[in-house]
This record gives sequence, C-alpha cells and structure tokens, in this order.
Amino acid sequence: MKKILEVFINAVKIPDLRQKIIFTAIILIVFRVFAHLPIPGVNTIALKRLFNSNQLLGLLDIFSGGTLANFSVMALGLNPYINASIILQLLTMVFPRLEELSKEGEFGRAKINQYTRFLTVPLAALQAIGMYAILKSQNIIGVLSPLTLIAMILTMTAGCLLLMWLGELISENGVGNGISLLIFVGIVGRLPVAFGQTLSVLTEEKIINALIFSVFALFVIAAIVLVNEGTRQITVYYAKRIRGNRLYGGQTTHLPLRVNQAGVIPIIFAVSLILLPSMFGRYLEQLPNAQIANFARSFVQVFDPGGLVYNVTYFILVIGFTYFYTAVTFNPTKIADEMRKYGGFIPGVRPGVPTSNYLNFILTRITLAGAVFLGVIAVLPSLARNITNVASLTIGGTGILIVVSVVLETTKVLESQIVMRRYDKFLE
Repeated sequence: MKKILEVFINAVKIPDLRQKIIFTAIILIVFRVFAHLPIPGVNTIALKRLFNSNQLLGLLDIFSGGTLANFSVMALGLNPYINASIILQLLTMVFPRLEELSKEGEFGRAKINQYTRFLTVPLAALQAIGMYAILKSQNIIGVLSPLTLIAMILTMTAGCLLLMWLGELISENGVGNGISLLIFVGIVGRLPVAFGQTLSVLTEEKIINALIFSVFALFVIAAIVLVNEGTRQITVYYAKRIRGNRLYGGQTTHLPLRVNQAGVIPIIFAVSLILLPSMFGRYLEQLPNAQIANFARSFVQVFDPGGLVYNVTYFILVIGFTYFYTAVTFNPTKIADEMRKYGGFIPGVRPGVPTSNYLNFILTRITLAGAVFLGVIAVLPSLARNITNVASLTIGGTGILIVVSVVLETTKVLESQIVMRRYDKFLE
C-alpha cells in the first residue's frame, strides 16, 4: 500500500502525468454520473429488491458497476463490448485475413478494434432485448408499445457504446487500461452496498462466518499480489560485436516471464461468458412453448451461480482464457528473433527456433500455475459462500480479485511512465 501511494504521489509531481490522472478522473466521474441516470418506466425499487434476492442478477450488477440495478442508460455495462472482443480474437485464429491484420502493427490493431465496435452494436441490442424480457417476466416493467420499446433498446445500446468510448479515451489519453478501470470503479462503487447489505442481515451465528470470510479476503489479496508480482527470470547473454572501431554487447540481462502474464483479463472474459447461459435461459423461460420453457428452467437451475456445473465451467473458462490471452500478448518466436538479431542467446540454448521452443516450454508451465491460481481464486468466493452462508460478500469477494489486479496493473503503468520520464530528463 505504501509503495502504491508513493508511486501515485511521484506521478502527480510530473506535469504531463498529472494531466493524464486528472483526465482519467474526469472520465470516471462522467461514468458514475451516467450510471445514476435511469431509463423511465421502470420500477427501480422492485428492481433493486429483485437484484438483492437473485445471485445471478447480483453478479451482473456488480460487473456493470451498479448501472443495472439502477437500470440506467448504461445498464448493459461493457459486456457486449467484451463479448465482441472475445469473438474477434477467436476469429483471428480462424481467418487468415484477420490474423494478417493482427500482425500489421498499429494499423492492424486499429482495424480489428473498428470491427469490434461494429460487432458490439448488434450484441448490445440483443442483450437489451433479453434484459427487457427478463424484467417484463418479473413485472418490473410493463408491456411497452413498439415505439417505446425501440427507444429503450436504442438508449441502452447507445449507453453501451458511450461507455466503450469512455474506456477507449482513458486508454489513449489517460492512465492504464480504460475498460479495466471502468469495471474497477464500478465494483468499488458497489462494494459499500454489498457490505451494507451484509451488515443488515448479520446474526450472532453469521458474525463468526463473516469474520472467516474476511480472513479469506485478506488471504486472497495477499495471494493475488504474490502471484501477480511473481516472475521467472531467464538469463540472456549478448555476444561482443565489433562495428568499426567500437565494441558492442558483452552484457548479461534477464528476460522476465510473469506467472500471470494475462493479468485480470481472463476473469473479465470468463465472467462475461459464464453469465450468458443463464441470461438466455431466463429469456427462453417466457416463451409460450411449454417444452422449451421447462428445458430453460432446468438449464437455469443447472447453471445456478452456486452450483457445481457453474463453478467447474467458470474454472475451466478462466484457465482457457489465461492461456489464450497469454498466447495473444506474448510471442516467443518474435522475441527469439529479436534476441538473435542483436546477438543475444540463452545459455545452453541455440538461437532461433530452439530459443522460441524453450521460451514456449517455460511459459506454458508457469502459465499453468498462474491459470490454476486464477481459477481457484475465481471460484473461492462461491465456495466461501456455501461455507459461511454470507451471500452478499461473495459478490464482494469476486470484485476484490479484479480490484486488486487493476490497482497493481495501473501502479505498474504509472511506475513505468515515471521511470521513462526521468530517463528522458537524464538524457537531456
């Protein structure tokens, strides 16, 4: 905590970093303002009561930053955008044209981001229709005229696109990953509500359970920090080279491979996907066909957030997305080529393809440890709920995982910016 405060204070002292921090804060304030602008025609009191009694909807609300319980113009949150990103990244591995784009540097990434935005629109509209069907079935919202329904769908879709734009503004002109920061601020804004709900229903028996859960939370925080900071140092030697009358190279350095290379992204991706079956099941429950409705009810029961199928699927998704995102962000072949280009080599490993295979070998094994850890931490709050019977803190525990990871990642971004500016000032 002390280090985080020191990094923030040092960042504020640098003028351009101070401007980035202020810009990020303004965008986050705008987000929270829009999060409390409700769409008319919804019984918000009954809606909050429903969200407090339904764990699935509670999870949706915590990851939308409380915008769903208020049924604000940003009620959809960032789920459509995240789902669109997942789809595009999967398609990149299938279609050669998209794979070529992903390798074309800044231009390729900008093009894929544009496709992601286009795909977000229909996904947001579809999710808005599903949300209306769920609320209508619970008598939270009445039957709307076609024009009013279209206006509501367009409003929710526009709110999702606005939130996506705010996240991209932070990533481009602010500090850290904009999407992660928006989710972080939403969770932090909802944590006091979750703790308040817990305190209001605590009995003498549950006080001990709440204390046990608090110990779990502290253990989770310490474990997340330990794993996120853990790295495997690969020793790299650079051979001496003579160019003209100068001698280059001859130094030794280290290539750090993080245990958790993907950060918090696998959790965000996994949560976005694991909630989809239950949402579609709730929608299909309202269909007039009795067979489909009964199948949907049984499907929803199987994917109950406290059930075995839900937690096992969640665990597997976290592991899968950890490997997937690590493969997207870390390219052993490219790193091996760069090392060979500048005369670098790993002791006992030949340059080129053997170096790439060695890095891939090491990365696969340390990523397994990080992926399993993330999967265990992701399902641990649900297990703790079953043990302590404190439901509201389960949502808070899931949020802690993202909160701690985002704080660590943002701190590292600020720290790297500070070092870079001090280095530039030294060169001047």
